[in-house]
Amino acid sequence: MTSQPINIGLIGAGGNTRLRHIPGFASLNGVVVTGVCNRSRESGQRVADEFGIENVYDSWEELVADPDIDAICIGTWPYMHCTLVLEALEHGKHVMTEARMAMDAADAHTMLEAARHYPDQVTQIVPAPHTLNLDKTIKKLIGEGYVGDVLSVDASISQGGFVDLEKPFHWRQSRDFSGFNIMGLGIWYEAIMRWIGPASTVQALARTTVRNRKDESGKSHVISVPDHVEILCEMFSGPTLHIRFSDVLGHAPGNAVWIYGTEGTLHVDGVNIKLYGGQKDDKGLSEVDIKPELAGDWRVEEEFINAIRGLEEITHTSFQDGVRYMEFTEAVTRSAQSGKKIHLPF
Repeated sequence: MTSQPINIGLIGAGGNTRLRHIPGFASLNGVVVTGVCNRSRESGQRVADEFGIENVYDSWEELVADPDIDAICIGTWPYMHCTLVLEALEHGKHVMTEARMAMDAADAHTMLEAARHYPDQVTQIVPAPHTLNLDKTIKKLIGEGYVGDVLSVDASISQGGFVDLEKPFHWRQSRDFSGFNIMGLGIWYEAIMRWIGPASTVQALARTTVRNRKDESGKSHVISVPDHVEILCEMFSGPTLHIRFSDVLGHAPGNAVWIYGTEGTLHVDGVNIKLYGGQKDDKGLSEVDIKPELAGDWRVEEEFINAIRGLEEITHTSFQDGVRYMEFTEAVTRSAQSGKKIHLPF
């Protein structure tokens, strides 16, 4: 399929699909988004009209079965990802799915096993994008011994501010739609995995501060997804990892990750997306220049199409890495529920 045109079908056309995926595919030679299926035909038609998409489908089953579609881009909430990936693969389609990968680790393993049954079909998860420009530099510095042996990693992430009782219910707060995913926790863990690898054990405390919220229609929803978690991990590569992730802390410091080693320290500024470093003989931290050859950027659609054409392998993000972060996010809830240390992998 190196030179053949590639027809893309969209299942779910939410914000990221409209902002990123449709323009991303449109920018590539020989790639056309030819079909869309959204939650209703009317909403699908609006997307088609906005972006000049030829076909609108009444059901995702109809889109997946269309022999003229070569690849599927899944933009639904996580509760549909496993079902759609399996059906797409069985119908001979390449498939890219929005993050988070799945509802839970079991679904993620099922998706990975299905992908292995169809090795000629490309599978990809939309990656965590926020540190793409820093990742290669962080890995290079750690690999070259800039920090020495990594001893401890500390991540402090806040998505909100003070407790807001009036904030409307969000689908990420629904177990039915989101499963074991907790806020944006998996996004940051995915980035940290790129630098120091996965966790071997997880211990967690979790709190749900606001237990009821109303949606835009005024319907009340009971919430069991935590809005504050404290996590302590042992990493296979040696260090400990502490993550504080919260949606309810007012005047919290800006999002940041600190990587402490025997010879130096790295600080990831998660607000301004900058990297700082300092070694033993330095008086403090200074900004690390990101060399052009190490800079990263959003190229998700390009990587997907290149993989279909046999030009590169999927790295951002593979189903194998998706399984790892889904095991981690489930382990956080399992530990918080049981009070026990959870060993990975499952």
